[in-house]
Amino acid sequence: MRNKTSSARGTETVAYQSSLTLSTATLPFLGDLLRGPLKKIHSRWRKLPPGRIATIVLAVLRHDQRFADMAGGNNISQATVRRWVMEVIELLAARAERLDHALKKVTRKDGHVVLIDGTLIRTGADNCRNYSGKHKAHDLLFLTLTDDRGRLL
Repeated sequence: MRNKTSSARGTETVAYQSSLTLSTATLPFLGDLLRGPLKKIHSRWRKLPPGRIATIVLAVLRHDQRFADMAGGNNISQATVRRWVMEVIELLAARAERLDHALKKVTRKDGHVVLIDGTLIRTGADNCRNYSGKHKAHDLLFLTLTDDRGRLL
């Protein structure tokens, strides 16, 4: 009797590439941002260098690449990719200005208009806490606040 759970013969691992359009300052900025906490905790290494981690995180955040796809192509686990993404989000959030401070700045410069724009970022079924009943999907709402000229506050 044959084992029905045996793997298919002739299967191979296939890697694919996609383009990630970034400004020239984005990748070094994010790499330096990741190096800061490593120096602070005196960590000597990670599975990949900070520049490569930044590329993986940006691919997940900008192109909605699945954790499993990014993990498999870089010989790391899905949990590691997820941890890196959450770490980068926390580092960027820590650098963001508080809403009340941003609004005070606008009023000091005689600004009368602020624009709030948002988009949903699909996070995949692994992110159980952020299930949207309205959209019937796992996602996060990402909001930006700009002045009347479209500059981020």
